[in-house]
Amino acid sequence: MTTPLIERYRALLPVGDATPVISLGEGSTPLLRAPRLSERYGVELWLKWEGSNPTGSYKDRGMTVAVSKAVEQGAEALVCASTGNTAASAAAYGARAGLPVVVLVPEGAVAGAKLAQVRMLGARVLEARGSFDEALTAARVLADRGTHALVNSLNPNRVAGQKTAVHEIVEELGGAPDAFLIPYGGGGNTTAYSDALEELGLETPLVSVEAENRRETLASAIRIADPVHAPRVAETGARVLSASDDEIVEAWRELAAGEGVFCEPSSAAGLVAVRRGDVRGRVVVTLTGHGLKDVASADRHAPPARKVDSDPDAIAEAAR
Repeated sequence: MTTPLIERYRALLPVGDATPVISLGEGSTPLLRAPRLSERYGVELWLKWEGSNPTGSYKDRGMTVAVSKAVEQGAEALVCASTGNTAASAAAYGARAGLPVVVLVPEGAVAGAKLAQVRMLGARVLEARGSFDEALTAARVLADRGTHALVNSLNPNRVAGQKTAVHEIVEELGGAPDAFLIPYGGGGNTTAYSDALEELGLETPLVSVEAENRRETLASAIRIADPVHAPRVAETGARVLSASDDEIVEAWRELAAGEGVFCEPSSAAGLVAVRRGDVRGRVVVTLTGHGLKDVASADRHAPPARKVDSDPDAIAEAAR
């Protein structure tokens, strides 16, 4: 039985005896050695596999804390704006808590698999005309009316939960790596990682990789034109790099075919820095979401299937 993240890291989180623990068994995700890619790029590469969280992304780390605190504070419902993963996490943890969930997503900008996941979890999904940033503004206004708790990363409880990934990595490695590499969408995870490093008294470099074209990138999870946490990200001292969609796709496919880890496109952003030679030594790339979150992109970019007769010789020939 997995210990709920809140119980495992209670001393580090803004919870008390009166806080109900709304959990789906989040956290304690695998830290995988990547031997082939380590040899290929001359580093000791580790993969923090956050796609193994209950809803398939790292968002569950923060959502367990945000929703638990929302219940404690008497919220009547939850609201968020999302490019997909926050929506799924809010919907799941809201359902677990018995709270209605309103999800605002930019019209036509979220992977279909994510929307299906959110709808199955019972949230009210509203496709807002306009950008993610406009949807977030609307969600914030609704939350200010007092009935709905905002569970985006502007909620400090979300960020508090997300920092636990760094604590897990350092615990399992028996010390800090030489660099942490993460995708950069809204910037909430960068601030969370920075908070954890400060708590641990570490000065380990933090590298956040954004899409070169934030407005139109195929990596929908980081398709955020104006990251709300940008000012704080600048204060953290994190090194921000930009990656083209071609680089992200190449890294994404290499993780799958080279190490057997099928993540969503945005999750591969950190590996771009490894492939470029921007980091050295023992490094940890956080893979933030599962590949099944965006099967349409996988279908477009994976090698096609081949037709073959049901004959052993034909099969052997085709398999060469």
